[in-house]
Amino acid sequence: MAVPIDKLGPAQLRLFRGAELAIDPTFAKAKRIRLDATSWIDHVPDWLTCDDLLLNTLASVPQWEQRQRWMFTKFVDEPRLTAEYPNLYDTPIPMLASIGHALSRHYSVRFDTAWLNLYRDQRDSTGFHADRPANKLEQATIPVLSLGETRRFQLRPTSGGSSTTLVVAGGDLIVMGGRCQRDWVHAVPKETRRAGVRISVNFGSGPQLRKEESD
Repeated sequence: MAVPIDKLGPAQLRLFRGAELAIDPTFAKAKRIRLDATSWIDHVPDWLTCDDLLLNTLASVPQWEQRQRWMFTKFVDEPRLTAEYPNLYDTPIPMLASIGHALSRHYSVRFDTAWLNLYRDQRDSTGFHADRPANKLEQATIPVLSLGETRRFQLRPTSGGSSTTLVVAGGDLIVMGGRCQRDWVHAVPKETRRAGVRISVNFGSGPQLRKEESD
């Protein structure tokens, strides 16, 4: 399914005209991996074609921030950049809303927020963690669209144990579901080889979270 050209803003219209930017609405290549009885991962290779075009557009937005976290005795820079869109349907990149809509239809969840991480090279990474505040829910569905460089995506039980490693290329979709955010943690480790820019687009569902918090 090619993304309709009239769904793009003027700047994106110039960038994408003539390009075959498309998603697969059938999820034909999806492979479900059962992590345990209540947690699963969908890996959909090549779900988005021409991912480099979307990557180049997102890399140029002004929202990127260098955030910090507290470690031991001081604040340190996170080894990646971050951009956040609390309202997916009010972003400077309407393409994100089109992708969110396709995911919402397939997984029967209204995805209306986006959290983006930019990994500049092989040294940028994120350690094992669960997505907050989705890990407050009994179950949650979190799609992650990968753009650009191929990187490893690892998961392991929250209680410890061996990890499961997926090799995720640009245009691949990873969807974490069931109790994955409560019972498992995930990471994008550093690479020993040289690696280029990667952006992950994490889609979230604000209404689900607000309902959980009100209970």
